[in-house]
Amino acid sequence: MSVSIDMTGCVAIVTGGGRGVGLGITQAFLEAGAEVVICGRNEPDALPSVAGRTAVFVAADVREVEQIQNAVKFTTDRFGRLDTLINNAGGSPAVDAATVSPRFSDKILALNLTAALHFAQAANAVMQTQDSGGSIINISSVSGMRPSPGTAAYGAAKAGLISLAQSLAVEWAPKVRVNAVAAGMILTELADLHYGDEASIARISKTVPLGRLGEPRDIGDTCLFLASPLARYVSGANLLVHGGGERPAFKDANEND
Repeated sequence: MSVSIDMTGCVAIVTGGGRGVGLGITQAFLEAGAEVVICGRNEPDALPSVAGRTAVFVAADVREVEQIQNAVKFTTDRFGRLDTLINNAGGSPAVDAATVSPRFSDKILALNLTAALHFAQAANAVMQTQDSGGSIINISSVSGMRPSPGTAAYGAAKAGLISLAQSLAVEWAPKVRVNAVAAGMILTELADLHYGDEASIARISKTVPLGRLGEPRDIGDTCLFLASPLARYVSGANLLVHGGGERPAFKDANEND
């Protein structure tokens, strides 16, 4: 039995949609027939394309409200509507929470949390005027649900995205559904910066119950479901996409005794 999702006629914005997890989301929506606008500070060398369908790029630093508003206007001017927003842009290098500068922390919070709020506000203003409403999805992380040593501000921001989705789901109902996706460890082109070389990634994969790190398309397919009519009664949810979680440390400790 197969289930296909047809998003023909739907328009989606994916922030940071040109690489990593964002690219997996973009590809999933293109394959389903949606028109996809990706935004970021720099245009990717090659725009995402699936089966002859190509994403559209608009330059926008998501930390700047005016540029967010311009990206939404660009989308509605070109396609006449906006059905889905995926707040995916984010990230953080590892830093020491005891010594990191306030300016650095402010930038991490702006990129990973307040940018999503500002983008959601701009998208909601359009979606509330549409008979079909719309769907907003915040890409959070397991870092927002457990300790995030080395990326404390990032983890706090990702926790904030979950809370934000829950609150906006209440405020903006019934026209707009808002959800979060808590991504686990994902194998992207930058995975080595977080997880090490191939041997290290293989060892880490064994700590995941499903036996592997996630792929960007795993998050893309989840977003496709949440944006589709199949999830018409799903709002204010935080969907865990982490392969079953991480193996508890006490299991390894007991086996090593």
